[in-house]
Amino acid sequence: MICDVFKKVCRSPLLLLGTVMSWAIAPLPLWAETVQFQLLHLNDVYEITPIAGGTIGGLARLATLRHQLREENAQTFTVLAGDLLSPSALGTAVVNGDRLAGKHIVDVMNQAGLDLATFGNHEFDLSETQFQQRLSESEFQWFSGNVLTATGEPWENVPPYVIKTIYGEAGTPVQVGFVGVTIPSNPANYVTYLNPREQMTKLVAELAPKTDVIVAVTHLAIQDDHYLAENIPEIDLILGGHEHENIQQWRGADFTPIFKADANARTVYIHHLSYDTETEQLTIQSRLQPITEAIAPDPAIEQVVNHWQQLAFDGFRANGFEPEQIVTESPIALDGLESSVRNQGTALTEIIAQSMLTATPTAELAFFNGGSIRVDDVLPPGPISQYDVIRILPFGGNLATIDIKGQTLERILNQGLANQGTGGYLQMAGVTFIPDAQTWQIGDRPLDPQRIYRVAATEFLISGREVGLDFFTPDHPDVTLIETGEDVRFAFIQQLQQQWAD
Repeated sequence: MICDVFKKVCRSPLLLLGTVMSWAIAPLPLWAETVQFQLLHLNDVYEITPIAGGTIGGLARLATLRHQLREENAQTFTVLAGDLLSPSALGTAVVNGDRLAGKHIVDVMNQAGLDLATFGNHEFDLSETQFQQRLSESEFQWFSGNVLTATGEPWENVPPYVIKTIYGEAGTPVQVGFVGVTIPSNPANYVTYLNPREQMTKLVAELAPKTDVIVAVTHLAIQDDHYLAENIPEIDLILGGHEHENIQQWRGADFTPIFKADANARTVYIHHLSYDTETEQLTIQSRLQPITEAIAPDPAIEQVVNHWQQLAFDGFRANGFEPEQIVTESPIALDGLESSVRNQGTALTEIIAQSMLTATPTAELAFFNGGSIRVDDVLPPGPISQYDVIRILPFGGNLATIDIKGQTLERILNQGLANQGTGGYLQMAGVTFIPDAQTWQIGDRPLDPQRIYRVAATEFLISGREVGLDFFTPDHPDVTLIETGEDVRFAFIQQLQQQWAD
C-alpha cells in the first residue's frame, strides 16, 4: 500500500445512471496483477420464504444468485450485516417443546452458503441458551468487535474480525479484513456492549498493518456509519444493516462508500472489487440487485425452506392456528412497513386496533405499540391467511382490559406520540389527537383528566417495558387491570373476517 492517504485521496465516486455505482482510484498500470473478488451483501433477514405474495425475496432465490456469482468468480463471499435469528414469524413456532428461535434460518443459511455474519441487535431477542445453540449450529463465521459475554469475554468462535486471503491469477495474495460492530440497543442480560465507534477505531488500527483492504460490516444507525466513514480513513467499504431500506452514500474526505440493502432480501448489493498489487489501489463497482421472480429458486434450498415451513406450521396448529387457512380477501393493500407503522396509522394498524375494541365491548379506546408489528412488508390486495396474521404479529400477546385515570391516560398517549419513529409509537382506536389544541379526544369528547376510562391494550404494554412507559403497570395507582383475554391475533383474525364480509 503506497499510503492510506494516497489511496483514499485518489478515490472519487462516480455515480452512473442506473443501478451501478463505481469508485476508481487512478489508472491501473498494464503490468499490475489485478486481484478480483466479489461480496454478496445482505442484511436484516427475518423470513426464509418470499414475501409480498411470493413475488419478492426468498432465500432459495438468494442461493441461485450466489451460485451465479460464484460461477463468474469463485472468490465470492456472502456477507450478512446483522439481524438473522430474530424476529421471524416461523421462529415463534414451538417445535419439540421449544421455539424455533432462528434454528430454521441458520440451517437454511448453512446450506445456502452464507460465509460471514456480524450480530444485529435482534440476535439478542433470544434467550442465552437459544443464542448459544444458534452459534453452535452455524457453519458460517460469526464475528463481532463490540459484543461480548456478560462477563466481558469474547463469545467462543466469534472473533472481532476475520481476514480472508484472495489470490490473483498469478497467485499473488491479497489480505482482506472484515470487522463487525453492532448497535447497543438491545441490552440482554447475557451480553456486554462496547462502544462501536471506539472499537471500530481500535480494531481497524490492528487490521491495517495486516491487510490490503478493510471492509467494515456494521449493524448501526446511519449516523454511526457516517462517523466511521468520516473518522477512520483506513476503512475502504462499509456494508451496513439496521435501517431496512436500501442506502448508498459516501462520507468523509475520502468518499468512503456506505451501503445497506432492503430487509428480508428484497434486494441485495453485489460488490465487485479489484485490487492492483503493483499500485496497491482499489476499484469497487456496486449494484443493487432486486430479488424477484426473475431469479429461479434453487431447488435444493427450496426443499429445505419448505421443510422448515411445514414444521413451523405444525407448531402453529398445535396452538390453535390454521396457518394456511384464508381469513379474508382484502380489497386494499395493508401497509405493515416498519417505516410506516412506527410513524403513522395505516389501514393495517386501524384494523388491529379496532379488533381490540371489538373484542373488548366495554372498552372506550384501544392502543398497542407499533413495534409489535414485525412483518415489515406491504401485503398486496388479495387473500390474507392466518400465517399472514402471524407474520404481522409474530409475538402475539393477550389482550388486557384496564381502567386508567384520565391524567395518567393523557401521559401515556403523549408518550406514545413522542415515541414516533420507534417501536413505542402507539397505534390507536377510539381516540384522536387534536394538533391545534394539543389535546386528546376520547370518542367525541375531550379527555377528562379526572375521569376513569376503560381501555383495551396488550399485556406487553402494561409490563412497563416500552420506551418511556415504565410507569404503565398495574402497580400504578391510576391503573387497574380488570382482566386478560385471548391472544390479540385471534381478535385480529375475527376482525378481518368481518371487515369486508359484505
